[in-house]
Amino acid sequence: MEKITASGRTVEEAIESALQQLGASRDKVNINIVEQPGKRLFGLMGKKDAVVQVELISDPFESEKDQVPLKKAPANNQLAEAKSFLNDVFDSMGLTVQIEKLSSKEQVLFNLIGRDLGVLIGRRGQTLDALQYLTNIVANKHTKDERVRIVLDAENYRAKRKVTLERLAVKLADGVIRTGKEVVLEPMTPLERKIIHTQLQDHPKIQTFSIDEEPNRKVVISLKRN
Repeated sequence: MEKITASGRTVEEAIESALQQLGASRDKVNINIVEQPGKRLFGLMGKKDAVVQVELISDPFESEKDQVPLKKAPANNQLAEAKSFLNDVFDSMGLTVQIEKLSSKEQVLFNLIGRDLGVLIGRRGQTLDALQYLTNIVANKHTKDERVRIVLDAENYRAKRKVTLERLAVKLADGVIRTGKEVVLEPMTPLERKIIHTQLQDHPKIQTFSIDEEPNRKVVISLKRN
């Protein structure tokens, strides 16, 4: 995971400098503010620059590298293995689940249809994320080059959660502008943090960054500093 430290007269200027060096957009990185800009100690001349640490968000499915050359597996076989794995999981849990496959150029969506699927979603979607990770491991275990990316959804949870987080981001940003006080959100998954960052990345008065380490990493919403 690539990480760099950058500085600037303001936090925003430091972040922009880091993004340019990484060649990445804000939604592709985690941002930690190391030091806020301010006056130097003991009345020294000038002001301290803001310092930020910016880290590219890695994709576990892209970063996996097999040490032993493996035989290519057709995408249909990969999806069949993924479905077989999921059906075994559902059977072991006593669940009757239909898997609806929806494909795009970037990924394959397995939409899970059934009753009482809350157990598959889990708190803040953590169980669904874990099951999605394992499904991708199974689907790609016999291939090196032509990997498939599978996204799991249940009861349209991901779309609903995305809308909820986008509305929350706007509401909290309005509160930050009104009170002048930054807001620290509860710990979120990388995907959920990305939704918050993306929703507010073009806001003229608001900046977002992440603090702490996984699995307790949180998004901070604060006013941009001039």
